[in-house]
Amino acid sequence: MQTPVAFIIFKRPHTTEKVFEAIRQAKPPKLFVIADAARPERPGEAEKCEATRAIIERVDWNCEVIKNYSDTNLGCGKRVSSGINWVFSNVEEAIILEDDCVPHPTFFPFCEELLDKYRYDSRVASISGSNYQFGHRRTNDSYYFSIYNHCWGWASWRRAWQHFDIDMKLWPQIQAEGYLNDILRDYKAVKYWSNLFQSVFENPSDGIWDFQWTFACWIQSSLGIIPKTNLISNIGFGLESTHFTSKKVSPYINMPIEAMQFPLKHPPFMVSNVNADNFTQKTLFKQTLLQVIKQRIKKIIKAN
Repeated sequence: MQTPVAFIIFKRPHTTEKVFEAIRQAKPPKLFVIADAARPERPGEAEKCEATRAIIERVDWNCEVIKNYSDTNLGCGKRVSSGINWVFSNVEEAIILEDDCVPHPTFFPFCEELLDKYRYDSRVASISGSNYQFGHRRTNDSYYFSIYNHCWGWASWRRAWQHFDIDMKLWPQIQAEGYLNDILRDYKAVKYWSNLFQSVFENPSDGIWDFQWTFACWIQSSLGIIPKTNLISNIGFGLESTHFTSKKVSPYINMPIEAMQFPLKHPPFMVSNVNADNFTQKTLFKQTLLQVIKQRIKKIIKAN
């Protein structure tokens, strides 16, 4: 393996250890470690952060470990985005894993081969390890192209990440000129993403970064690569999670992973898979009635 890996950690040693072991088996030559600091008002969190960082000291292969540990708590949005900024200021490309995203061993060679193949092709912005099609086979090739860029285990290049802007300064113009209609071509999807982007634009420090990344890819007309099989299992749902603390059973919890077959079979064309994207929009990115009611109440309160 030749590609650097960026590892984002915080305060969960039990999940971090499992992802670290997968990285250890892959033996990347460089390991960039991004860590946030504990929140002073959370008792015991400093000890958890310390225990999590201690796992990184177990690197026992020929590897340059480069650390970016924050002394103060930046929050998920700023810590992750600033950390990825730092990674791409040092290298041209990287594989990125968070502390709860356990990869299949074939995830690494899958990303590495495609990072090389599309290195200079600006039409592609990201390579995902996640597949949320729940058994629907969308292609006979090893992967397909999508307008979505799932970030539970992914890879990208400096040339793509340079367009990331956590403040989404171009959103007002994109919104005013109706460009989401050209990207999504479905009024329900346009409404969903318009509301979401507006919310992120108004509250850029709310611990979000991946929606800004989606926005950056869309306004560059970039595509994401999605593997035909799921290569990432998210084990981080629960009370220790930053965003997914609900006890409700989710189909995205502990999704099974399946080996990618090599040699890879590359698609002979570069067009987003509409059927797969429509399925993703209707399942992963769906707006519930409760969310609609909350938004309406928020608008009423704001108007008054």
